[in-house]
Amino acid sequence: MSENKENLQFQTEVNQLLHLMIHSLYSNKEIFLRELISNGSDACDKLRFEAIGNEGLYENDSDLHIEVDYDSEAGTITVRDNGIGMTRDEVISNIGTIARSGTKDFLSKLTGDQIKDAHLIGQFGVGFYSAFIVADKVTLTTRKAGMQASEGVRWESDAQSGYTLEMMDKPARGTEIVLHLKEDEKLLADGWRLRSIIRQYSDHIPLPIKMRKTEEGKQTDEWEVVNKANALWTMPKSEISDEQYQEFYKYVSHDWEDALAWSHNRVEGKYEYTSLLYIPSKAPFDLFDRDSHHGLKLYVQRVFIMEDKEYKLMPRYMRFVRGVLDSNDLPLNVSREILQGNKIIENMKNGSVKKVLGLLESIAADNADKYATFWKEFGKVLKEGPGEDFANREQIAKLLRFSSTLDDSAEQKVALADYIARMKEGQDKIYYITADTHTAAKNSPHLEVFRKRGIEVLLLSDRVDEWLVQHLMEFEGKSLQSVAKGDLDLSKMETEEEKQEQEKIEQEAKNIVEHIKQALGEKVEEVRVSHRLTNSPACIVLNNQDMALYMQQLLKQAGHDMPTTKPILEVNPTHPLLARMQAETDDERFAEWSSVLLDQAILAEGGQLEDPAGFVNRLNRLMLALT
Repeated sequence: MSENKENLQFQTEVNQLLHLMIHSLYSNKEIFLRELISNGSDACDKLRFEAIGNEGLYENDSDLHIEVDYDSEAGTITVRDNGIGMTRDEVISNIGTIARSGTKDFLSKLTGDQIKDAHLIGQFGVGFYSAFIVADKVTLTTRKAGMQASEGVRWESDAQSGYTLEMMDKPARGTEIVLHLKEDEKLLADGWRLRSIIRQYSDHIPLPIKMRKTEEGKQTDEWEVVNKANALWTMPKSEISDEQYQEFYKYVSHDWEDALAWSHNRVEGKYEYTSLLYIPSKAPFDLFDRDSHHGLKLYVQRVFIMEDKEYKLMPRYMRFVRGVLDSNDLPLNVSREILQGNKIIENMKNGSVKKVLGLLESIAADNADKYATFWKEFGKVLKEGPGEDFANREQIAKLLRFSSTLDDSAEQKVALADYIARMKEGQDKIYYITADTHTAAKNSPHLEVFRKRGIEVLLLSDRVDEWLVQHLMEFEGKSLQSVAKGDLDLSKMETEEEKQEQEKIEQEAKNIVEHIKQALGEKVEEVRVSHRLTNSPACIVLNNQDMALYMQQLLKQAGHDMPTTKPILEVNPTHPLLARMQAETDDERFAEWSSVLLDQAILAEGGQLEDPAGFVNRLNRLMLALT
């Protein structure tokens, strides 16, 4: 053993995931080659970009390519590239995606069901470690471009006992991966088989993939390109099959499931660029991880420049979109700094957003099931749109889907346009309620009068919904109104008899309302007769600008200082509990009834009591007094 060879262990989570992946993806074992070639292509792209400002990184070898070699007798397959390479530290932290942060969270989602786990693993991105699907030992040798030959690194593992790491001489930059095939996988070490896999999965990669020529069944020392090496996005749409589009999607996204839809566009005019934009069929597990990297790949005249990690090419609410943008107008030496505020980039961004929104509109109009699939995976992300993209707010709003009291289903399938089409005569607002859960929303006491009158209310229970309604204040001329905030005016839908009855109730309840107000003192801003309640004794109402109680609580738990707001307590004088309170002659006991009334209204709204023990004690005393 070399003096500098280290024996290191995988994290427990990595061992678990390797085992699961190897056994769940056995039916898709050929993807190992696609993943290794894609990683090699990415390494070459990175070198090409870095070399724009430092040509010395090419080390007198600018012919970027990938080589696939094999040895039938030894049972090995070798994939090598002359890309950017890695340092020792980069090997430890970046070799494959599995060893990155988030593994533990990812593992918690696995079910033990082979099919479902395979889907999840595919979302995760199998990357480098897919080699272990077919190999029982993998040896990786690499050197970073621009570094000394003595700074090469060799990594080796059998996926069982951890891995070894040692420094070594490597004259050429780049990475070489040798797969020592399992006994029952050695048939893969075959020229025809490997060529077939490359043409199936990697034909579209805009980089030459080379293999040795064969003569009379034997390999020669002469190399040949075995893929078309065409940048797919530059080809006419009429010449590209759906299968080619799908395979390119898998390359550019590192996903192994088919895309849901795509849009391929050539834009000409003041600015010329090509876009190939994909909508995935499954959300990646880290979609809501702020540190994860999502986005399009930017090319300039077919030369890879960068991956959009800072949302300069696509807004944050469209971070699920994958694909490429290729501009003829940007300079090849473009830098991340130049991208900031660049008119061409802004034009490409605006155009791409329009294309994606148009694509989603087409799907929603033509294929409801397909759109339901999209919404289930990415609906929460799209809901961020109205707050981020004012220019396209109306178009985004048309694409939003919600659950509602129409059927109380948790499935979000109600469009705002459909809601408006069903509005009652005299109704001029789109009513909604926000809550922490769908169950809490549909059971809210604020809905009682709306259910009685047959008025549909949108049930919003995603965390992002409170943010959404702060920025989407109207749709097609109809304002959005929370049923739990501000004054409720349903007078346009009331008969004269109903109005007179309500006035009578308010007049008769003046004394008890005032009494409750005195008993609660500074705990509430106001006590008033409710127009919302039919079955419940009381409810909390917030001001229009106030945040829902459950959201206030979440932000407090996250360490945010929240302004102190006093709720409005609305009471239902027709409820038997109010009649019981009205008959109460003991002021102290009346005060306890009033406090219980307020506390239960806060709980029903998803708030948290300042003194839960006090609430329980008061409730117990009042219950005992009733016996």
